[in-house]
Amino acid sequence: MEAAVYNISEGIEDKGEKRLKIKTAKMSYEEVLALPVTIHQKPIKQRLLFRVVLLLLSIWDLWMTRFTYRMIGMEKLEKGEPCLVLMNHSSFIDLKIAARLMCTRPFHIICTADGFVGKRWLMRQIGCIPTRKFMTDVTLVRDMVYATKELKSSILMFPEASYSFDGTQTPLPDSLGKCLKILKVPVVMIRTHGAFARDPLYNNLQLRKVRISADVEYLLSAKEIAEKSQQELNDILQEKFTFDYFRWQQENEIRIKEPFRADGLNRMLYKCPRCKAEGQMLGQGTKILCKLCGKAYELTEYGYLHALETESREKENQESPDFTHIPDWYHWERECVRQEILSGNYRMDVPVTIYMMVNTDRIYQVGEGVLSHSAEGFQLTGCDGRLDYRQEPLASYSLYSDFYWYEIGDVISIGDARVQYYCFPKESGDIVAKARLAAEELYKLVKQGTLAEYQ
Repeated sequence: MEAAVYNISEGIEDKGEKRLKIKTAKMSYEEVLALPVTIHQKPIKQRLLFRVVLLLLSIWDLWMTRFTYRMIGMEKLEKGEPCLVLMNHSSFIDLKIAARLMCTRPFHIICTADGFVGKRWLMRQIGCIPTRKFMTDVTLVRDMVYATKELKSSILMFPEASYSFDGTQTPLPDSLGKCLKILKVPVVMIRTHGAFARDPLYNNLQLRKVRISADVEYLLSAKEIAEKSQQELNDILQEKFTFDYFRWQQENEIRIKEPFRADGLNRMLYKCPRCKAEGQMLGQGTKILCKLCGKAYELTEYGYLHALETESREKENQESPDFTHIPDWYHWERECVRQEILSGNYRMDVPVTIYMMVNTDRIYQVGEGVLSHSAEGFQLTGCDGRLDYRQEPLASYSLYSDFYWYEIGDVISIGDARVQYYCFPKESGDIVAKARLAAEELYKLVKQGTLAEYQ
C-alpha cells in the first residue's frame, strides 16, 4: 500500500518550544550514494516502560489543553484484541493524544523513515515502524501483519500521511481498503477537535489557547471488513475523514485571540484573488495582504476572513472573489492549478538546496540544484550536473511537503525506496503548497486519462 505515516520525532517535544532537530552532515553526492543502506528489521514488541514514557511526555500538553474524549461503541473491542487505529492528522499533539487513548494496550506507530534518523534504537523501542510517505510499500504491509498477528499489537496509522494545510481532509490512499482486508482486524477511528485550531502548520510553531477533545469510535469489525468490498471500505473511510476545522471553529464559536494568528498564512494562501500574483502574499499578525496590489484581509478571532477594502476599490474589482472562508481560498487555488495543468501552462522551476537520505544515520546536504515540476512530473537536477532524478505523476497520489521542516525550512520531498531527496526552495516565494496541489491534481488527471485529451 502507499505509505500513510506520521513523523513521531516531531511530536514528542513540545512544539511550542522547538521541534526535535534532525542530524545532518555535508557530503558529496557520490559519497552519499556509496553509503550502506539501512537493513530492514522486523518490528519489536512495545514494552510497557516505553508506553508509560510516551504517556508521561504527553500529560503536560493534554492538561494544558483540558483534553477530554468520548468512547463510541468501544465496548465491541475485546480487551487485548489487536486493532487498526486510524487517526486524522491535525497537528503535533496528535501522538500525545494517541498515547493517552491507547495506553492500555501495546501499539505500533507507522512512522516516516526520516523520524528514525539518529535515533533508530529508540524509535524501535517506542514501537515505530518506518516507511516512506506516499510510496507503495509492500514491506510495510508485511510489518503490519507481523505486528498484529505475531506480536498481538495494535497499529496506529495516520492515513492522510501529511498534516492538513487548510484544516480540511487530505487525500487517502486507494490501497487503504485493501490493507484492511489483509490485516483482518477491527478498525477504530480517533478524530480530534481543536488540535488544528491550537496549532495549524502554517503558523510558525506558535501555540494558541484552545481546548482539545477527541472521539474514539469503533468503525468496523473483522467480519464487516470481510463482507465489504475494497471500494465500500474506502467510501466509509472517506466519509469519516471528511471535515473542515475552520468551519468547526466558526460553528462552535471558538475564539482565538492571539495576535499572531495570521503569521505565515501566505504559505497556504499564496495567490492573490485580485491581481492573481503568486508568492506576493504576506501573512503577519492578524492580517494577510498582497504586497503587489494591496488586497488585504483580516483573520478574525472566530476564523473568518474579513476583506479590508474601500468601497471604491470594491467596485473596481467586482470580478475578484472575496473569500470569507480559508478553505474556499485554498480550493480556488487548487482549481487555478488544475486549469494551468489542463491548459498546458503549468511549470515550476525552483532553485533549491538539496539534502538526501539513504539510511537513518543522517540526512546529507549534497549541494544546490533546480527542482522542476510539469505535466511530466518532477525533475531534480544539481550537484554540478551529477544528479538527475525524475519522478512521474503516477508515482505518488500526493506530495511530501511541509512548512519549517525540522526548523530547516519549507520543504518538498521526492524520491524512491532507495533515496529520498529533500528540496528546500531558495527565495522563490511560497511554492510548497502549490506543488502539493499540482502533484495531487496531476495524479488524478493522468490516472483518469483526462490530461491526454487536453494535450
